[in-house]
Amino acid sequence: MASSVLVPVSEYLNSMYHPDCDYLDGELKERNVGEQPHSELQAILTRIFGMHKQDWDVRVLTEQRVQVSEMRFRIPDICVLHRHDPKDRIVHWAPLLCIEVLSEEDRLTELQTKVDEFAALGVANIWVLDPWKRKAYYASTRGFEQPSDGMLRIAGTPIELSLQEIFAELDEF
Repeated sequence: MASSVLVPVSEYLNSMYHPDCDYLDGELKERNVGEQPHSELQAILTRIFGMHKQDWDVRVLTEQRVQVSEMRFRIPDICVLHRHDPKDRIVHWAPLLCIEVLSEEDRLTELQTKVDEFAALGVANIWVLDPWKRKAYYASTRGFEQPSDGMLRIAGTPIELSLQEIFAELDEF
């Protein structure tokens, strides 16, 4: 549900929403969350990054507000930062990685605007995972591409995740 009344950015930044909403030019946009497969996959990915935070030199945040432009704030399901990035309330620089986990109603075509905004901020690594279809994608302004070898990687880092292992763990739930 998007609000029909415009909300000042200062009000958005000083308010709590459950669940938190994207802020798009004064409008609040609810996100699809709260389904078990979505939550389970988000937890698995968060745990993997948390277990490797020292090796990979990262911090992992869930549902962190990211300012993509002056009047737009997006909330990726998972936001991975370099370990020494600032610890500000709001991320206003390009994270190392933004991850979106699809809910059953989500469609890749609907996600493209969000991907484009992350890319415009300078986010070079955007992943989309679908717990329903057991698929993953590298997302960019050119669209969505599945990894050819079943691995999600970030070039120039030791970060490498096996989709087979991730989805096998999801099947255990």
